[in-house]
Amino acid sequence: MHYKKFNALNDDIVFIRESVFVKEQGFQNEFDDTDKYCTHIVFYDESKPVAVCRYFKENGVYHLGRVAIIKDYRGKHLGNYILQTAENEIKKDGGNYIVVSAQMRVKDFYAKNGYKESGKIYFDEYCEHIKMIKLL
Repeated sequence: MHYKKFNALNDDIVFIRESVFVKEQGFQNEFDDTDKYCTHIVFYDESKPVAVCRYFKENGVYHLGRVAIIKDYRGKHLGNYILQTAENEIKKDGGNYIVVSAQMRVKDFYAKNGYKESGKIYFDEYCEHIKMIKLL
């Protein structure tokens, strides 16, 4: 497994996010203006794109999101690798903590990886989310 960073959307990113968020989860507006200034990390098995995440810095705070893994690659601890990779890249950029808007159905995954809940549950993008923070 290897990864590449991009500063703009590309076909691999679109393929993964549409497969997971649009086709599986029913999101309708998967792409937003934030994509224009994010760093996108795409994870590859050989040359096949299998996972993605994005991060950006806003007012000195790093935000991580849009973590998506193609269905056939779930359950193989790839999520842990994605978080670790993103955290390392954010550290290299000078970040010392990360904010995630986690879907409630995966909040335990983030908690197991050191993220703490911050605030109340809110409805966003067709499902419930909660803000979670991790100090690096």
